Amino acid sequence: MRRAPVAALLAALTLMSTGIFAATTKGDPAKGKEIVDKVCAACHGADGNSVIPANPSLAGQHSEYLYKQLTEFKTQKRKNPVMLGMAATLSDDDMHNVAAYFSTQKAKEGGASDKTLIAAGEKIYRGGIAAKNVPACMACHGPSGAGIPVQYPRVAGQHSAYVIGELNLFRTGERANGPMMNDISARLSDQEIKSVAEYIQSLH
Repeated sequence: MRRAPVAALLAALTLMSTGIFAATTKGDPAKGKEIVDKVCAACHGADGNSVIPANPSLAGQHSEYLYKQLTEFKTQKRKNPVMLGMAATLSDDDMHNVAAYFSTQKAKEGGASDKTLIAAGEKIYRGGIAAKNVPACMACHGPSGAGIPVQYPRVAGQHSAYVIGELNLFRTGERANGPMMNDISARLSDQEIKSVAEYIQSLH
């Protein structure tokens, strides 16, 4: 089967994400904190800075992206048994409030756990891999990893273990709520995924 050009996927995802995010509303960070303390803190940290490498840090993440992910966990468009259980208990307002709270928190610097891979990861993140038709990660996630609100998430400082896990889920199709990432991840080797994940963790 012939793969869709990356440029076409970028355009399609931009249109889809813009439509989804346009429907979101602002939440109440104070109300969000109450929910986070009871439901989210154990895995993601009270301030959104997870100390568990397999669990993502959410501090400073765009509220629109967080809201979208919560709704997709709840509808099982993004499949994760643990997050389904958490999101199922939240109302639409609750999800807006949680997203608003995490978006206002300050992300802590992660640093790279394997510094020998940073150089290789930086090349992929900043320049892509032309021979494999892999675009530069920074085209969507920004040179500093801050993302492009409201379309693409912040990735700077994210745990490399989590990034590796999600890229592999995209690659196998088990995570199917990001068509462009399915296509890109399928073109990356295990070593390339690990390298770019280490570089992402080093960003701040």
